[in-house]
Amino acid sequence: MPSKPAPMKKPPAKKAAEKAPEPAPEPEPTPPAEASAEPAPAAAEGEAAPATPADDSPAAEGAAPGKTEKRKKNPATGGKGKPYTTDWIVANGELTMADCYCVRNLATGDLLHVRVVAVNPGGRSEPGLLPEPVPIREIGDRPKIRLPRLLRSCYVGKVGQQINLVLPFVGKPKPAVSWLKDGQPLDTKRVNIRNSDRDSIMFIRSAQREDSGVYEMTLKVESFEDKTTITLQIVDLPGPPASVKLVDAWGFNAALEWTPPKDNGNSDITGYTVQKADKKTGEWFTVLEHYHRLTVTVSDLIMGNSYLFRVFSENQVGKSENGAVTKTAATIQKTGIVYKPPEYQEHDFNEAPKFTTPLINRAATVGYTTKLLCSVRGCPRPKIEWMKNQMIIGNDPKFRQISNQGICSLEIRKPCSFDGGVYTCRAKNAQGEAMVSCKLEVKRMCYKKVHSKFSGLVLLKKTLNVNSFISYNGLKVHLSPNRGSSFGDWKIKREIRKKVRITIKRKIKISIYH
Repeated sequence: MPSKPAPMKKPPAKKAAEKAPEPAPEPEPTPPAEASAEPAPAAAEGEAAPATPADDSPAAEGAAPGKTEKRKKNPATGGKGKPYTTDWIVANGELTMADCYCVRNLATGDLLHVRVVAVNPGGRSEPGLLPEPVPIREIGDRPKIRLPRLLRSCYVGKVGQQINLVLPFVGKPKPAVSWLKDGQPLDTKRVNIRNSDRDSIMFIRSAQREDSGVYEMTLKVESFEDKTTITLQIVDLPGPPASVKLVDAWGFNAALEWTPPKDNGNSDITGYTVQKADKKTGEWFTVLEHYHRLTVTVSDLIMGNSYLFRVFSENQVGKSENGAVTKTAATIQKTGIVYKPPEYQEHDFNEAPKFTTPLINRAATVGYTTKLLCSVRGCPRPKIEWMKNQMIIGNDPKFRQISNQGICSLEIRKPCSFDGGVYTCRAKNAQGEAMVSCKLEVKRMCYKKVHSKFSGLVLLKKTLNVNSFISYNGLKVHLSPNRGSSFGDWKIKREIRKKVRITIKRKIKISIYH
């Protein structure tokens, strides 16, 4: 059978704690002279107070060496409305081995009594009590306003704009914040101030020009304070110039001058806009923009028209809603200038005919068409006539006469020996006439026939065309194909030594002459 488990032994420290008698109730705090413990640092400054054991507390039975107890009171009300108490409250829930302790979550303005009790297995020691109660208060910090860079210079806003300025600051305990405008208290109907532990907000729902001024913010903690100022400028559109006057009008120009506006919109005037309008149409046109002077001369006006002028003021917000208009109109008078067009002498383009390219003497071959060419100029266009031996050729079909752009040509179709002679081209118009002549010679070729027919192969050293001359048996031979034949009837074959043979497919006429 299994044996019974051995009984569990208690540690010696726990046995000693059970045998130790319960401590008697602690007496009331002794005067400072009777206290044997040294004063502990203030709990609000972050330092720990010595620990004391609690009366009749189970936690006091532990093996840790010390426990801290506290008791608070307020000289008037017992601390934030709570009644005066003389009960000691354990500050640390568990025993601590350290020789310092920080008591947290205390109420500002209380007076705190602190005592410390050491505990060991043999029991509790006599409590050590601070000679005087410790006042609970926040750690002081000098107030300081951290002004944003945007607000270090003049802050400009427009009329109707929402203004929301945030000014952060530091300081402990919570600083007291106050505002002034131009040395006077703020109008809470116009300006709202919202304060927190870290910043102060100035809010204006709809800014008006009367909200402009110097605002002063004061931050105070006990005897310390910090001040700063904010310059707020609310701007609006300017008014029109006070007056505009037409000084003078001469030629095509008009001189104007005006005075600055009475209301600048709480901002500097940056320029002026000048416009003109013709009284006939009534439409306004801009002449100058962003003009800085108070006088101007308007040029390039139209003769015979009357003009009105108006001037607008400008600032950083914009242009004034209305402009100042001149009371009198500037009339540009018509001068009695009559345009006389210059008189130009009419150029006479009429010209007698003149040949720029004459005819050249020529020689032609019987049966070969030839042309005679020349060029002529003249105005009006001259009439061209061709003559042969001082006889007008007329409409002879053997001759073809062409005249185009001053180029004159006479084509003689297949001339014979009778067509030779002196040919004359005559050009004639109303201004006169001109003639040019040349001599035409028509030659005939005489042949002494030796053979009438020949066919066979002829060995040549070069390629020949129709009507070519060759040397045959010491005689010059003139080749001409029969009627109806062509050069395509000759076949060219290349053989050794690059010699050319002409095979005559058809019979050709061969004329041999010396």
